[in-house]
Amino acid sequence: MSEIIKENKKLKKKNTAFTNSEEIVNDYYIANISRQLSILGRKEVLTGKAKFGIFGDGKEIAQIAMAKSFKTGDWRSGYYRDQTFMLASGMLTPEEFFAQLFGETQLSKNPANGGRLMNNHYASRSLNDDGSWKDLTTQKNSSADISPTAGQMPRLLGLAYASKLFRENKDLHQFKGFSNKGNEVAFGTIGDSSTSEGHFWEAINAAGVLKVPMAMSVWDDGWGISVPNKYQTTKSNISEVLKGFELDENGDGYLIYKAKGWDYEGLCKLYAEGVELCRKNHVPTLFHISEMTQPLGHSTSGSHERYKSEERLNWEKEYDPIKKMREWILSNKISDEEQLSQIESKAIDKVKEARRIAWNHFIEPIKKEREELIYLVQNAGCHCKKTDRIDAITNSLKKIIHPVRKDNFSAAKKILRYICSTCENYKPLKSQLQEWLKNSLDQNYARYSSHLYSETSLGVRNIVSIAPVYSENSKMVNGREVLRDNFELLFTKYPLLLTFGEDTGFIGGVNQSLEGMQQKFGELRVTDTGIREASIIGQGIGMALRGLRPIAEIQYFDYLLYALQTMSDDLATMQYRTKGGQKAPLIIRTRGHRLEGIWHSGSPLSMVINSIRGVHVCVPRNMTVAAGFYNTLLESDEPALVIEPLNGYRLKEKRPDNLGEFNTPLGIPEILSEGTDITLVTYGSCVRIAEDAVKQLKDFDISVELIDVQTLLPFDVNGIILKSIKKTSRVVFFDEDVPGGATAFMMQKVLEDQKAYFYLDSEPRTITAKDHRPAYGTDGDYFSNPNAEDVFELIYEMMRESNPDKFKSIYIK
Repeated sequence: MSEIIKENKKLKKKNTAFTNSEEIVNDYYIANISRQLSILGRKEVLTGKAKFGIFGDGKEIAQIAMAKSFKTGDWRSGYYRDQTFMLASGMLTPEEFFAQLFGETQLSKNPANGGRLMNNHYASRSLNDDGSWKDLTTQKNSSADISPTAGQMPRLLGLAYASKLFRENKDLHQFKGFSNKGNEVAFGTIGDSSTSEGHFWEAINAAGVLKVPMAMSVWDDGWGISVPNKYQTTKSNISEVLKGFELDENGDGYLIYKAKGWDYEGLCKLYAEGVELCRKNHVPTLFHISEMTQPLGHSTSGSHERYKSEERLNWEKEYDPIKKMREWILSNKISDEEQLSQIESKAIDKVKEARRIAWNHFIEPIKKEREELIYLVQNAGCHCKKTDRIDAITNSLKKIIHPVRKDNFSAAKKILRYICSTCENYKPLKSQLQEWLKNSLDQNYARYSSHLYSETSLGVRNIVSIAPVYSENSKMVNGREVLRDNFELLFTKYPLLLTFGEDTGFIGGVNQSLEGMQQKFGELRVTDTGIREASIIGQGIGMALRGLRPIAEIQYFDYLLYALQTMSDDLATMQYRTKGGQKAPLIIRTRGHRLEGIWHSGSPLSMVINSIRGVHVCVPRNMTVAAGFYNTLLESDEPALVIEPLNGYRLKEKRPDNLGEFNTPLGIPEILSEGTDITLVTYGSCVRIAEDAVKQLKDFDISVELIDVQTLLPFDVNGIILKSIKKTSRVVFFDEDVPGGATAFMMQKVLEDQKAYFYLDSEPRTITAKDHRPAYGTDGDYFSNPNAEDVFELIYEMMRESNPDKFKSIYIK
């Protein structure tokens, strides 16, 4: 019989009830504080002080019981109704609850997200101000929440898997600030209806396969907004459906527990038992907590009276968990009516005071800004005809009871329009107001737009560039060997580095670029996974949050679309939505471009670059450039996607002598051939096609400056393309994305951002693939994707437009 099952039976015999009456009464106080936060928070939204509210009413008792087993060093990946858990675990104060509701931007008042997210979206701060790691084992940790339902599940898998690695890989025991030898549990929470999402099932299956310490709680109140769970879950019961996952005699599977959301004593015993086993034996555990209520409805956007029957509403009143806990306390003579009434009154007073404090902290700086603006305008002494209009704007601003920064900034911009150009006060007032606007814009950038990328010394922009070194002894090898040998040096250099993905481990990758790596570094560092792209990315995010340096491999670029939501909503926003409080420097490795057929063509770049701002996108033309990107990224603290050119693994490249040391800078294009007539801008596998076209054009006396952008995010940070256009006065953007895709992105960056439009003598052009995905076969590829002849023809015609006498017509129109 499994040792886990034996230990489970022993624990069931232990008395795990909480007999400390003072602790029980304090739990009742926390429950009442949380409920009052929900009630008063809802009122703040409905009276206009806050924009939107979603609360944890009805979930109080179960979350208090769960918090008792949440220890220092543990992690949460949760659900937007976990306010009671955050209160009970000491990671949230009532003042911070209201600060988040109001959108407070001061991190000292709203440390979870600094006003970046709506309420009930939590995060602990893992980083110091300089971006260095705090000791994560000395604090309780919450990964940063996101709103998409079940979006927390992929990340939860990685948080739990990190504990397994820190326990089983003895070389990681030295990193004491990240883990106490894998003793940490990752706590997940989710609403019952969200278990319908694919992310839930993918992560649940993977956690069972990997055998990780994941304690998963499902809050089941019977509804998903207005849709009952009979439409959500087979048999209307998630634990019943998951019976096939239950722990067997071989120790495979989950411990599955069921309890009622109003049963305080039972819940305390349940969590104490289940989490202890989860922590000790690294067995995933599921807690299905049913008969929960939601007395205030789904959110401030609607009322549950519209879709719940009178019978159901009456049941929810009778089985309100706080009411049932009160009854249990009285029946067990733990406290009396008078004391409980005092606690309830105390909770109301505490929440009201917290609201007052948080509101004053939020509103007073904005009012002060308004006063400064009005003083500036009214003391200028301007008496021109437009004063009435200025007075009307300032008077209107004064009358706003609860101003926001938008009101102040908008008023200042409008006033600036009406300052006269004749009176003596024109120049000082206009300059002072412009200075006020500039300062305000700078401050609001810091409040609302900072930290999309790293702002630390480890940001990719600060990594010193080191070029590949070659000598007479440098060998010509297959491109895959450059990658393989470079990875071997990196794995030796960085003990926190690991890689995982489909076919990544035993066979060394589908293109053999990890050949022999698992045999040398072990299965814990070079690992195969199941076919589950979304949770592969989530697994990497969770590990990166815990200090590891994962490279998550997605076999082909097209398959990345399975994981795009996780990349977009979670990874790309991590530093931004925590205002620099958390980082996940995950490297995503994949391959694409120019393979045959609809689902292996691998070039939907515009779909990616426009949805994962916050993640760098590297598009190397060969494996040496790709290896340089990995070297750069592992020195930095930022996430990135590297798309290796699929047709380059067996092409010959010269092997650099300084593998593992040289790096490819991000955002710096490389000029591959200098020219004077036209600038050709491309990347990735299209570089080889462009090089072919450049040779063909040279035969016709057309000099092309070929530029490989190397990365799309960031893009040409030093304006190298602009300098080329100033010389050539013509530009073509070339790739194999769809029309209006990444070529349009590049064109906008160069013509608009770099102002290259003013230096053009011909209209800018793009060369792209067809609107459809590539057809199968060599001919399907040729007639679907752009080729060297297409590049030749377009550039030749552009030159003919400017000099038809020199460049005679070739093609019949």
